[in-house]
Amino acid sequence: MIVWEGLAYRYARGPLLRFPDLQLPDGGLLLLRGASGSGKSTLLALLAALLTPAEGRLDVDGVAVHSLGPRERDAWRARHVGVLPQRLHLSDSLSVLDNLALVGWAAAERSMDREALLAALDQLGVAEVAGRRPHELSGGQAQRVALARALLRGPRLVIADEPTASLDDDAAQTVLSLLQGMTQARGATLVVATHDRRVMDTLAAASPVELCL
Repeated sequence: MIVWEGLAYRYARGPLLRFPDLQLPDGGLLLLRGASGSGKSTLLALLAALLTPAEGRLDVDGVAVHSLGPRERDAWRARHVGVLPQRLHLSDSLSVLDNLALVGWAAAERSMDREALLAALDQLGVAEVAGRRPHELSGGQAQRVALARALLRGPRLVIADEPTASLDDDAAQTVLSLLQGMTQARGATLVVATHDRRVMDTLAAASPVELCL
């Protein structure tokens, strides 16, 4: 369950951004809509504990995220949140497999099982790219790798920021189907921010909670 009340954030010398109160059940789907600059990415960053609210409360699975200290936020995020960012942030100096292995370091684990990493890629149909560098991937392959990374630790909350922004229609449809199907199979809560009509049309059948900023 995600609950926020009176949630607001202020950038330095900027206006106070206020977000409508909302409750989202476990395993629910939130479709966050709005034009560029409306605050979608800011709200996602608050949900992922990357930003601290200026006002209000934010609870995720009974955790008062708004009150966590910096180290507590990092540890909580690494264990409970999977993020599919607008910019994929895959290190081009590392192979795809090594990029996935970094998830373990972020969660304070020394290493992650190689077979588990390969299985995660295989589940998304991209096991053959394990030894490649990110610049050798197509846009659709890179997004699937990023999705594998986001889901690797079985997060309770998955956050996707404009997941189809750089994809053609076929790749976008594939990624959306995988994102929705795999989060549902895990019982994870999914929050998607977009202004892409393709995303809205594809996810409409799931009867999402919609929030327009």
